[in-house]
Amino acid sequence: MAEPEIDYTAVFQALPGAVALLTPQLFFADVNEQWLRMVSRNREDVIGRYMPDDYADTPNHPNAVVARNIGESLHRVARTGRTETMELQRFEPTDSAVRPRAAEERFWSITNIPVPGTDGRVAMLLHRVADVTELIQARAVALSLQEAMLPAPRVVGRHTVAVRYRPAVGALEVGGDWYDLVELPGDRLGVAVGDVVGHGLSAATVMGQLRSALSAASRSCGGPARALEILELYADSVVGAENTTVASAVVDWDTHHITYSVAGHLPPALLRSDGTVEFLDRATDPPLGARFDHGPWSQATAPFTEGGFLVLYTDGLVERRGEDIDTGLARLAGSLSRHARAGAEALADALLADLLPSTGTGDDTALVIVPL
Repeated sequence: MAEPEIDYTAVFQALPGAVALLTPQLFFADVNEQWLRMVSRNREDVIGRYMPDDYADTPNHPNAVVARNIGESLHRVARTGRTETMELQRFEPTDSAVRPRAAEERFWSITNIPVPGTDGRVAMLLHRVADVTELIQARAVALSLQEAMLPAPRVVGRHTVAVRYRPAVGALEVGGDWYDLVELPGDRLGVAVGDVVGHGLSAATVMGQLRSALSAASRSCGGPARALEILELYADSVVGAENTTVASAVVDWDTHHITYSVAGHLPPALLRSDGTVEFLDRATDPPLGARFDHGPWSQATAPFTEGGFLVLYTDGLVERRGEDIDTGLARLAGSLSRHARAGAEALADALLADLLPSTGTGDDTALVIVPL
C-alpha cells in the first residue's frame, strides 16, 4: 500500500491554536490563520519580519516586556534544543479602535518548540500561542466567590487569628474547604475547619450551609461535640453534605484548655512554646453521615500555656499523592517546630512556603492559626 501524500501546508494551518514558524534568528517563516486573527495582522506584513521588532519603537510600552520575554525564550530554545512553556503572559489593552478585542487585557499561554533539521540541529522554531483569558477570568470569579463566602481575617475578642486560603492549581471553580471563627462568652473562641467533597457551585452551596449551621450550633450548644452532633442532624437534610469532614475546637483562655471534636478530619496541631508539637487526635469520629452509631460525638481536652499556637488545616496542606499521610503530618510538625518563635502571620506564611510545592497542589488548602 502506497504511503499517502501529505500536504504539510494544510497540516500546519490545521494545527490547534495560533501557531507561527520562525527561523532560529527569529524571522517569521510561516503563520497559520488563527495566529493572524489573534494578533490582528495581515500575512504580508508578517512573513520575513524580525519578531523582536515588535515594540522596538515603543520600548516603554507594558507589552514590550512581554515581547522581550518571548524573544528570550525563543533564543533559549534555539540554543538548547529543548521545548519551553513560558509563564503566563499578560497583554495590556491597546488601541481598541483598531483592535476591538484588545480593549481588555489578554492572557496568553505560550509554548516554544524546536524543529530539528536533518543534521539534528535546530532548523526552525514552532511558536504556539493559546488565549486563556476566559479561563483566567473564570478563575478570578471563582476565587472572589470563595473569598466572599468565608469570614474575613479579623480580631476575635482580644485575639488576632491568622487565616489563609489557597486554591488548587488550575482550579476554575470554588472549592469545598472552609473555616470559621466564633466569639464565645467569656474569654473563649470557637474555631473550625471543614472540607466538603467535590468542587463547583453545588459544593460551595453545601459548604456555605454547613459553615453557617456549625457557627450557629457553636454559639448555642455545650461544646464542640454537641455542635457536631447538631451539624450531622442538619447535614442529613442537605444533598451533597455526606462525608464532609470537620474539626471543631473551643479555646478557653480562662482555664487554659482546648476542647475539641473531629469528624473524619485531620487532627488539629498544638504547637507549644518550647517547640514541641502535639496532634489532638483523642476525639475523632467518622465524617458526617458515615457513623453507624449515632450516639454522642467524642470530645477531649488538652491544656496549653501561653506562647503556643493552635493550628487547624485542611488536607491540601499535608496530603500528597502516593505518600502516606503520616509523612505529611511529620512534615507539618517539623515546620511548626522550626518556626515556633514566629508570630501567627509569619508562621502561616512559613507553613505555606515549607509545605506547599512551588507548583501548587491539586487540592484546596485552608489554614487557621490561633495564638495561645
